[in-house]
Amino acid sequence: MVWSVRRELWESRSIYVAPLVVTALVLFASLIHMIGLPRRIEAISAHDPARLHAAVVQPFLLAPAPIMLATILVGIFFSLDALYGERRDRSILFWKSMPVSDLTTVLSKARIPLAVLPAIGFVLSVATVLVMLLVSTAVLLANGVSPAILWAEVGVVQQPLVMLYGLTVHALWFAPIYGWLLLVSAWARRMPVLWATLPLFAISVVERIGFGTSHVCSLLRYRVTGAMVEAFAVSPEHVGPGFDRLSQLDPLGFLSSPSLWSGLLVAAAFLAAAVRLRRDREPI
Repeated sequence: MVWSVRRELWESRSIYVAPLVVTALVLFASLIHMIGLPRRIEAISAHDPARLHAAVVQPFLLAPAPIMLATILVGIFFSLDALYGERRDRSILFWKSMPVSDLTTVLSKARIPLAVLPAIGFVLSVATVLVMLLVSTAVLLANGVSPAILWAEVGVVQQPLVMLYGLTVHALWFAPIYGWLLLVSAWARRMPVLWATLPLFAISVVERIGFGTSHVCSLLRYRVTGAMVEAFAVSPEHVGPGFDRLSQLDPLGFLSSPSLWSGLLVAAAFLAAAVRLRRDREPI
């Protein structure tokens, strides 16, 4: 299994190259934004802690978001091409001659979006926040502003834990999506992206026209955005820049959600079908 995962990293360098490129762009833009941090801190009264907290913490909360989004997008495109690509370039003939089962192969490919990419996103996000903290400290000191406010407002321990929790939550929540994409990748003879999206779109349109309802569309929307609702406990009046406190996490509510476990069961069924299809499919 370990060597199968390493094989995916060797063959698909976009797994780590794309997040690295996004990280570099985010870090560059964030460092430019940090230049004006002393002016923003001085412009806010110390008697307005809510605005001060938002002004200081917001860049550190927004910076990891594009990195995490990049890992999710890479996981989607990787899953679509994972089993289709080896049939397209006929490398499946070589890999099937190796003493590696179809189950191991499919599970190693599933581990990329479910475990490897979230780990890469976490490491890059933490590194980005640390670099931003160090640069911001230097900028504040150079402008005669105490960096104590910065280190007091930014949760150096809490924020990485929140990021790790968020990445884990989304990996589990998106498991049926990745499973569906791997199943389509194992089945499609051409254009897997169309086969992955067109049937869902067609079913939604038929339901809307024929029955006047949109249950399928609502289900798909909930599967894409529902992780934030199920995994975080935030009051309706919350208007902050994001999630940066452990008190906002709701792991018990997330783990007790029927939608989580039903999604994992569906993902397991999709992966089992993908294993069977890889065993029977021939090169394109």
